[in-house]
Amino acid sequence: MEDAQSAPAYGRTNWRRFAVAVGVPAVVAGGLVLALAEGALAANFTVSGKQFKLSADRLVGNGFTQYSGELPTNDKENYPGGKVPAAMSGINTADLWNLCQSVAVGPVTLRIEAGGDQDNPVHAEDLLIGMSSLGGNATFKDIQIGLDGSTLDADGASSHGAPLSFGQQAKSVEILKLRQEAYYTSASTFVLNGMSLKLHIGGSHECY
Repeated sequence: MEDAQSAPAYGRTNWRRFAVAVGVPAVVAGGLVLALAEGALAANFTVSGKQFKLSADRLVGNGFTQYSGELPTNDKENYPGGKVPAAMSGINTADLWNLCQSVAVGPVTLRIEAGGDQDNPVHAEDLLIGMSSLGGNATFKDIQIGLDGSTLDADGASSHGAPLSFGQQAKSVEILKLRQEAYYTSASTFVLNGMSLKLHIGGSHECY
């Protein structure tokens, strides 16, 4: 899959390449998270440009959308235009089992785990993520592929992709063995049942 950072152009053409490269099951696998797109929503945040990893044994979500977008950053050295190209995925409500999130900076890794109890998964509402890579085994219900990104409405968010951009959505999605790298995640509610946060120095402690 072509990494989002190395893509020569943004917008509709770049997103089509992304969608074709990952295939339908993988495209939805990144499913998680608000609504920011190419000019569709004014950003009131700035991302660091650093990526984090997230994994889960299983994700079950209702109301899924996916479209191309850009995230504002102050990292002008790696992103001269001040924008990080990303695949944006939104889910209205989601439950995740055995969630792991890790951020590695040099020899230090911050790792968060939650949802290990099968009866008490992690729960998120109005979830949105801006990602660069993803993988997993996904099952869609009532999926629509090739929609105008600005017309998406399955996740209940007010804004999505730019007009005439590539978009897709589904009534629901189930993802097994979720793996993704992302720049940004947000949710109106994020319940981390059984949360464990640890700071590791040295060695390999990332989620995957």
